[in-house]
Amino acid sequence: LLRTHVQPGRVLYVSKLNTSSVSPAFESRLGYSRQGNRMVIALHNLQEDDSDNYVCAEEVTNAPLLSASGTVVLVKEAEQACVKSCWGVYALSAMVALLFCALMCCTLHRVDVKKYFQKKKPNVVYEDMSYNSRHGTLVR
Repeated sequence: LLRTHVQPGRVLYVSKLNTSSVSPAFESRLGYSRQGNRMVIALHNLQEDDSDNYVCAEEVTNAPLLSASGTVVLVKEAEQACVKSCWGVYALSAMVALLFCALMCCTLHRVDVKKYFQKKKPNVVYEDMSYNSRHGTLVR
């Protein structure tokens, strides 16, 4: 597997004896499997600088490598990667808020809220202490 335009070079080389060499840039991000003459190559965790034209070619002895069209890989920044998970967080937050509101409504319905907000009448005892009303009474 070769990169041909932006950063030309060898990405993966597999010999007929199944020995392989992988470019250091793709060492932990490349996987391949081989069955007979068929090979499947998978690139993982692609980054923007991995954008290039990739060509699979077979080495032919004593012959120059023939030009091939290959596959153009264009990697764009993945800024929309969390859209689905973000909506999940928003939906979960909304559900928790609604459940909390329902719990508060049920609690306030059971409790007599009016009695907590009414003005309490103070316990007042009024006694007439004027001279006329005390006349003839004994105070102990």
